[in-house]
Amino acid sequence: MNNPKISIITPSYNQAEFIERTILSVLKQDYPNLEYIIMDGGSTDGTIEILKKYSDRVIWKSEKDNGQSDAINKGLEMATGEIVAYLNSDDTYEPEAFKKVTEFFQKNPDKLWAYGKCKIVNENDQEIRKPITTYKNLLLKKFSYPKLLSENFISQPATFWKREIHAERGFFDENEHLCMDYEFWLRIGQKYPAGVINNYLANFRYYPNSKSGSVNKKQFQDELRLAKKYGKKYPASLFLHKFNYYKITMIYRLLSLMK
Repeated sequence: MNNPKISIITPSYNQAEFIERTILSVLKQDYPNLEYIIMDGGSTDGTIEILKKYSDRVIWKSEKDNGQSDAINKGLEMATGEIVAYLNSDDTYEPEAFKKVTEFFQKNPDKLWAYGKCKIVNENDQEIRKPITTYKNLLLKKFSYPKLLSENFISQPATFWKREIHAERGFFDENEHLCMDYEFWLRIGQKYPAGVINNYLANFRYYPNSKSGSVNKKQFQDELRLAKKYGKKYPASLFLHKFNYYKITMIYRLLSLMK
């Protein structure tokens, strides 16, 4: 079995607390054909010193950017791998994730993108919010575009795609700052159904000061806006998305009260 080249992009800004764990989760995959690109936005918290430690195995740049989507796109434009993904600077991959991804694409050459399972962890890498993970796992068993319009069930850290798709469907929308991943899934999913990898591939870090942890309501509002943009032919899905919006905001409100 050959090893298609994988390019991983990590956008970063002042994540010295977590970024070394992110880097090691990529490098410890021991994947023989890896390109790892870190696009740092000019960190001032010690991130650069950490990046220098891995200069022999990581391609990195530190310069001012126009936000997370811009940093991801710059990395993707540099990437030369057949399979690509981005991993935020506080998330991590599960062991053997790349092996499972390449095996899937080799067995399913017609698929241009695929997603797997993802755990939610806290600052100390302890799994949290297991009911949410269980719920998402039920939804992701089979891809459906109407279902994706009704709710964003795809976990970004556990999603990989063929780089060739960018030539046709473009890169991430740099006007989107919270839901650039959901917008991209909706755009490519219109034409290409996603594959499903029935394994845990990554860990999404959730904590009060994280980008997702501090802007839940705005994120869900943006997801509803994007569903309306792409779902004009799917009124039932939009109705369900509105219902799910109220449901999930209530769940997160309850979870915050339980802390």
